[in-house]
Amino acid sequence: MDQYYKPEHLAHFSQISEGSPKLAEKFFDYYKSVFEDGALSSREKALIALAVGHVVQCPYCIDAYSKESLQQGADLEQMTEAIHVATAIRGGASLVHGLQMLDHVKKSGM
Repeated sequence: MDQYYKPEHLAHFSQISEGSPKLAEKFFDYYKSVFEDGALSSREKALIALAVGHVVQCPYCIDAYSKESLQQGADLEQMTEAIHVATAIRGGASLVHGLQMLDHVKKSGM
C-alpha cells in the first residue's frame, strides 16, 4: 500500500530546488545560518526544531531533529520535555482563542 508520508523523501530534500534553484539556494543558505551556533547552541536549536516539528506535525522534521538532537548530545528526557513545552504552548494558544467564542456567546445573550 502506498503512503502519503515517505521517509525516503527527507534524504532528497535538496531536489526541491529543481523548480526554482535561486530561491532554493537562498532558503538553504538561510536554513544553514539559522542552525549555526549563536546565542543558542546547536543542541538547543535542535531541541527547539524537534518541538516545533511536533507542533506543526511535520514527520520529516521529527525524523531529522530526533536524530540531530541525539547527535548534539540531548537525551530522551530533554527531548520529551521540549515536546511538552511546545505542546503546552500550542494548547494554550488554542484555548485562548476560546475567548473569541465567549465573546460571541455573550453577544448572543446566552
